[in-house]
Amino acid sequence: MSATTPLLQVSGLSAFYGDMRALHDVSLEVMPGEIVAIVGANAAGKSTLLRALSSVVRWTGQIRFRGQDVSGIPAHAIVERGLIQVPEGRELFPFMTVEENLDVGSYNRRARAEAAATKEKVFTLLPRLRERRTQLASTMSGGEQQMCAIGRGLMAQPEMLLLDEPSLGLAPVIIRTVYEKLAEVNAAGTTVLLVEQNLKAALRIAHRAYVLESGRIVLSGRSSDLLDDPRLRTAYLGR
Repeated sequence: MSATTPLLQVSGLSAFYGDMRALHDVSLEVMPGEIVAIVGANAAGKSTLLRALSSVVRWTGQIRFRGQDVSGIPAHAIVERGLIQVPEGRELFPFMTVEENLDVGSYNRRARAEAAATKEKVFTLLPRLRERRTQLASTMSGGEQQMCAIGRGLMAQPEMLLLDEPSLGLAPVIIRTVYEKLAEVNAAGTTVLLVEQNLKAALRIAHRAYVLESGRIVLSGRSSDLLDDPRLRTAYLGR
């Protein structure tokens, strides 16, 4: 795919929970190799956006991934195409080992054939997982669990990794470590779409960002510019 062609292009996206409309005509794009952040206050619609991209909530509009319209494609087929989500709260299997959790990530046909080589890459990138490979996921620290969740996502060989609140519940020093690893993941060639309420952490790592407020994109631009934009404070605090 050309570096000038969006890897992900979203146009007029609205998403629904029953009759409730949670997203309103959202449009955005992510270029190959970028880290793009979706930021906003609680209940802004950030996680709903990722769920729509993963085809686990009802949505209207258009989503194009790798130049192809993915409307009506079920969640498992989205994964096969290389759009992989690391969910909020990690969602590990607590009574399975680290290695077993990683193995779950390579269940799709595209990733299965190269699972052993991919796992070695994950262990090299996230060496703590190698040390903890036989440990139950439930016995690890929050930061280690987040690393395991990221590793499981990488096992699926994503072209784009969707991350939902990776800093949730973590101490500041652990957040820095997690974000350093995300930068390494991106430098190794994986495009990242990052949802975060932790504004500073997200904008420090992202190339560009979109600000969601009440289900609508209200601001977008380079992260370095948005950090000093007074409209960002309005979107978060309402003043």
